[in-house]
Amino acid sequence: MKFKTGSQLAFMMFVEYFIWGAWYVTMGSYMPAALHSSGIQIGAAYSALAIATMISPFFVGLVADRYFAAQRIMGVLHVLGGILLFLVPMISNNALFYWTILLYSLLYMPTIALSNSVAFYQMTDAGKQFPWIRVFGTLGWIVAGTIIGSFKLEQSPSTFQIAAGASVLLGLFSFVLPNTPPKGKESQAPGTEAFVLFKDKPYLIFFIAAILVCIPLSFYYGFANNFLVELGMQNSATKMTLGQYSEGLFILAIPFLFNRIGVKKMLLMGMTAWILRYICFAYGGLGANEWMLYAGIILHGVCYDFFFVTGYMYTEKKAGERIKNAAQQLFTFATYGLGMFIGTWFSGYIDDKYAISTNQHDWRHIWLVPAYIAAAVLIYFILFFREKKQLTVNQ
Repeated sequence: MKFKTGSQLAFMMFVEYFIWGAWYVTMGSYMPAALHSSGIQIGAAYSALAIATMISPFFVGLVADRYFAAQRIMGVLHVLGGILLFLVPMISNNALFYWTILLYSLLYMPTIALSNSVAFYQMTDAGKQFPWIRVFGTLGWIVAGTIIGSFKLEQSPSTFQIAAGASVLLGLFSFVLPNTPPKGKESQAPGTEAFVLFKDKPYLIFFIAAILVCIPLSFYYGFANNFLVELGMQNSATKMTLGQYSEGLFILAIPFLFNRIGVKKMLLMGMTAWILRYICFAYGGLGANEWMLYAGIILHGVCYDFFFVTGYMYTEKKAGERIKNAAQQLFTFATYGLGMFIGTWFSGYIDDKYAISTNQHDWRHIWLVPAYIAAAVLIYFILFFREKKQLTVNQ
C-alpha cells in the first residue's frame, strides 16, 4: 500500500470516529440541559444508534455493496448527516430530537462498514495494515473528547456543530478516496448463514451472555458523562478519553493472553471488570474517593477489550473462513443492535426511577443496577460455558 493511500485512509478513520466521539458521549448531558429530557427520553435517543446498527448491515450488504462505489455512497451519507447534525441544536422538542437522531444514525452507521470496506480493498496485507489504520479512529475519538472537555462543551450545542462540520468535511473528502467498486453480486440477508453457529452450545451460551452484558454497557455510554457533570468534575469529556487510552493499551495484550489463558478466562476478566467499574462509580466521588471515578473510566479498556474484542476473535475462530464475515455481522447485530437497544431503554427507566430532579440523581443506586446485572451474567457464564477446544490466534 502506497504512503499516499495509507495517509488518506488514516485521515478517513480519524474523522469517521471523531464525528461519533464529538456528540455521542455527551448527548446524555446535553439533553437534560437543553431539552429537560427524562431518563427514558435519553435512553430512547441512544437506542436510535442501536436501531441503526440492526438495519445498516442490510443496507450495506443488499444495496450499497451491490450497486454503488463504497467511497461515493459514504460521501453522500456523510454530507446528508452533517446537514442533519447542524439542525439538531435548533430542536427544542424531545420527540423531534429523537426522530432526528434516529434519521442521522441511519445515515451514519452504514459508513462504519463502508469505511472498513474502503480500507480493506486498498490493502495488500489487511492483517498487518488494518490495525495501524484503524488506530487513527481511536485517536479521532480521543481528540474529539479532549476538545469538548477542554472548552467545557459537554452541555453545549457546539458538540453537534463540531460533529456536523467534520461530517461534511469527510463527506467531501470521500469523493477523492481511492475507488472501491461495487461487488455487484446477489447475497442473502447479511449474517443469516452464521445461524449454524448456534448448534455449538458453548458459542450459544457466549452469544446470550454478549447480548445481556450490553445492558451494563449502555449505562456507561448513556449516563456516565452526565454523572460526572452532576458531580462537578471539570473537563469530564476529556477525562473520559482515558477509557480510550486504556482500550488502546489493553488491546495489545489480547493476542498474548488469548493463547495463554484461554478465551473463557479472558471473558470472565472482562465481565468482572464491568462489576468493578460500576462499584467504583457507585461509591466514588470528588475528594477522597475521586480515584474510584478514574478507576471506573480506565477499566473501560478491560471491559471492552476483554469481552467484545475477545468476543469478535472467538466468533471468528468458531466460524471459520467460510462464514466468518457473516458471523461478525450477526455478532454486531446482536450486541450493538439488539443488546444495546434493550439496554438503552432499560437504563433510561432506571435513570428516571432514581431521579431526584432534572439535574440530580441517586447515582449510587443507579450504578448498582448494572453491577448486579453484570454479576448475574458472570454467574451464568461460569455455570454454563464449557469450551472444550483450545483456540489460538497468530501473534
